Amino acid sequence: MDECVYFTNRTFGDGKIQAWVLREKCPKCGQGLMQKPKDPKTGKFKLRAKEYECPSCKYQAPIEDYEGTLTMSILYTCPECKKSGELQIPFKRKKVKMFDEEEGKDVTVNAVQFPCQFCQEKINVTKKMR
Repeated sequence: MDECVYFTNRTFGDGKIQAWVLREKCPKCGQGLMQKPKDPKTGKFKLRAKEYECPSCKYQAPIEDYEGTLTMSILYTCPECKKSGELQIPFKRKKVKMFDEEEGKDVTVNAVQFPCQFCQEKINVTKKMR
């Protein structure tokens, strides 16, 4: 888990998704894995930081630039055709309209969207909202 930028394991209807995004090496020095910067007082990661940092050379990259280069690996079972598949796609979230059953209306959420390899049904890996 220390090597992941993002990990999720979800079920929805008859479908299942397990998705993860691995951290990549520093583009400048090529040695350290990029990570969120640590708070010098507590030694814990700054979860709301706007940049990623290399622990070796202290190179910093904005979140938008760094996350645009990452790749998401996905194992899934399609809720429509019930077939399992796996694929890798760029880790780019986009705005997607979905129906919220609790509110009873359409809402816009950030999600990584990909088509099923067998039936072309669009499957969303939504960003968890709190």
